[in-house]
Amino acid sequence: MLPSYLKNLFINQQYDENNFFLIAGPCVIESEELLMTVADKVSSICKRLGIPYVCKSSYRKANRTSANSFTGIGDEAALQLLKKINVTFKLPVTSDVHAHDETALAAKYIDILQIPAFLCRQTDLLIAAAETGKIVNVKKGQFVSGPSMKFAVEKINKAGNEKVILTERGNSFGYQDLIVDYRNIPWMQQHNVPVVMDCTHSLQQPNQTSGVTGGNPQLIETIAKAAIAAGADGLFIETHPKPAEAKSDGANMLQLDLLEPLLEKLAKLKKAL
Repeated sequence: MLPSYLKNLFINQQYDENNFFLIAGPCVIESEELLMTVADKVSSICKRLGIPYVCKSSYRKANRTSANSFTGIGDEAALQLLKKINVTFKLPVTSDVHAHDETALAAKYIDILQIPAFLCRQTDLLIAAAETGKIVNVKKGQFVSGPSMKFAVEKINKAGNEKVILTERGNSFGYQDLIVDYRNIPWMQQHNVPVVMDCTHSLQQPNQTSGVTGGNPQLIETIAKAAIAAGADGLFIETHPKPAEAKSDGANMLQLDLLEPLLEKLAKLKKAL
C-alpha cells in the first residue's frame, strides 16, 4: 500500500491501489511538444491499466560527461513546462535538483524533488530539499549499499520531512558498467519508505571515451520484471518517441511505442504476485 503522501499525489487519478506506481518521461526537457506528447501518451496508458503516474523530465542536466552536451532550454522555461503538464493533465511532476540553492525555486513548480545518485550523500542538498516540504526521492548512489541509505533518510527526517522515496539504479561494476543487486529493494524498504527501481539508468554504460554514455535498452523489460518480482513499489522509466534523436541518455531510454506492451506485462505480473 502506498503511504498517504503518495496517495495524495494521485488524488486526481483512478488507479488500482495494489498496482506499482510509475515515474516516466524523457530524460531532459527538449521542447514543449516533446514533453506534452510523452505526458499525454503515458497518462492515457496508465489510466487504462490502473497505474498511478508521475511525469518526469529534468529541467536541467547538470552532470553531463562532455562540456559540449545539451543541458537544457533554461531553468525557468523548463520548470514552467513541468507546471503546465501538472495543470493540463492533472499529473504530479518531478525533476532533479543539483544544489541546495535550487530547491526553493524547483519546489514552486514540482511535486517531488529528485536527488541525483551522485549527490545522495550531499547533506546540505538533502536538508534543503527536505525543508521545502515536498516529497524527496533520493537515488541510491552507484557506490552505496541499500542498508547505508538509511543515513540519507535520517537526514531528511531530522530536517522535519517524513516524505521520502528511495530509488535503486544499480552499482558501479568496473569502469563502464552497472549491475543491479535486487537485495537492495527489500533492504531499502526496511527504512520504511517506498522503493522505486530505475529501469533505464541501471542499464547505462557510463564513462565512454566518446563522451556519450552508452546503454542496453533491450534489457529494460528484464530489469522491470525482476524489480516487480522483488517487490518494488514503483518503477522509473525514461522514454522518448525517438531515442536515437534524444539530446540526453538516448542510448538507454525506452522507445515510447514500446512502453504500453511493457506496462501491460508488468501489470499482469504485479497482479499475479
